[in-house]
Amino acid sequence: MTTTPSRAARLVADVGGTNTRIALFDPGAAGFRSLFTYTNRDFAQLEDIISQWLATTAEAVPEVCCIAVAAPPSGDRVVMSNIDWSFSCRELASRFGFRKLCRLNDFEANAYALPHLADSDRRQLYQGKKHQAERLATVGPGTGLGGAFLDWFDGTAHSFPCEPGHMGLAPGNELELEIFRLLLPRHGNIHAELLVSGPGLARLYQVLGEIRGEPTTGLAPADVSRLALAGEDRLCVLALETFCALLGSVCGDFLLANGSYGGLYLAGGIVPRLIDFMPGTAFHRRMTGKGVMRETLAGVPVYVITTDQPGLIGAAYAPLR
Repeated sequence: MTTTPSRAARLVADVGGTNTRIALFDPGAAGFRSLFTYTNRDFAQLEDIISQWLATTAEAVPEVCCIAVAAPPSGDRVVMSNIDWSFSCRELASRFGFRKLCRLNDFEANAYALPHLADSDRRQLYQGKKHQAERLATVGPGTGLGGAFLDWFDGTAHSFPCEPGHMGLAPGNELELEIFRLLLPRHGNIHAELLVSGPGLARLYQVLGEIRGEPTTGLAPADVSRLALAGEDRLCVLALETFCALLGSVCGDFLLANGSYGGLYLAGGIVPRLIDFMPGTAFHRRMTGKGVMRETLAGVPVYVITTDQPGLIGAAYAPLR
């Protein structure tokens, strides 16, 4: 089953903490036009980016707009988490003349994209098997840890945003027990994105240095990944292996919590760089190691979303409400 967009062209936007992508989606051609990426820090507010996009392109102002935004669920007023931006959906629609404006959570949009990903937009990590259940899930570590699942009702897709980053996290081996022993007094609670996120990867590197009695530096998450993938720093390798194992545990719990046995899609900016690294880690063993549910979880195919545009694709195909 697939979602079906409205026939009207729509302005689509994927608004993250760092960048905003905007394009016009043409359902007749099933493609994007006038796709531009903007750096958020260069603008005071989202409205300024939309104004510049309209001034830059030769496109007529569409009547329909769908925005995927990295912000928690809310009413009309959207307050973003990782940038000091907020906006009113009603005021945005009125200012630019949108007859209809739909606002989605960023992972809600990622889930709407799943049935429309081409083979070139994803890479399969584990084959699994075809389930009768069609429900799909997406999870992605980045600045935080987001997730959503997609299901169908009367032939129409519905996406449900979730917050796996704030689920509890449990250690799976002696080393992780030691990590938790050190971090629990400092944080009071070990929730998933404390360790399974970009900042979490850097945190793992630091605490593993403490445990091993090895010196560490203030490495950014991207540097930890780079040094680990190049095999240049054994502590970075251990941090990335631990990160992948914990991600597997989180994904297994998330699938069990929402019953998404039709497929798991890993999203975000971190995992696509780990495609060749992850199969050598405990990721899949930890994802499937859930007691009597092991066989069910082993049958879930696992993909990595490789396209840069899942938010735009989801905003293009999401039902307008």
